[in-house]
Amino acid sequence: MSSHKHTPISARHTEKPSFNAEQMAEVQRVIAQYPEGKSKSALIRILHMAEEAFGGWLSIETMDYVAEILKIQPIEVYEVATFYTMFNIEPVGKYVFEVCHTGPCMLVGSDNIITYIENKLGIKVGETTKDGLFTLKTAECLGACGYAPMLQCGKIFHEHLTPEKVDQIIEAYRSGNTNF
Repeated sequence: MSSHKHTPISARHTEKPSFNAEQMAEVQRVIAQYPEGKSKSALIRILHMAEEAFGGWLSIETMDYVAEILKIQPIEVYEVATFYTMFNIEPVGKYVFEVCHTGPCMLVGSDNIITYIENKLGIKVGETTKDGLFTLKTAECLGACGYAPMLQCGKIFHEHLTPEKVDQIIEAYRSGNTNF
């Protein structure tokens, strides 16, 4: 039931990305914060900027563009983008639900919450709803063990989850109410 399921990245995104003048000025400002020859230090920040500018995910073309800007090898970008779960290397929905599934969260039911969200949205972890609104991911740790089980959507933490709270969260996002 997913709209995006394991299609090779290069098959989905072919146009060459390009930051606009304002974005490029910000990229250059970030790079300038580091000593000459150390532009790679700006990689994570620039990847976040690229993800935001180019549809919420990092295609091969986007990662190659970042490598070109930073004057580093593309593999150096791929290694970082694929290592950190905070980056999306597949297209994602408008709202990305990242549910913590490490020990403390599992002890208080995160697995049940993940299964509940899968059933509620008709998708599995790593998939996006057909309407493009929701993507479900898991995270290794979101640093809110005392408030488990929890999920993060963007910069918002939703804590002490129950099926009823999940229903409220989904309906709020579905209606565009993101003022939590």
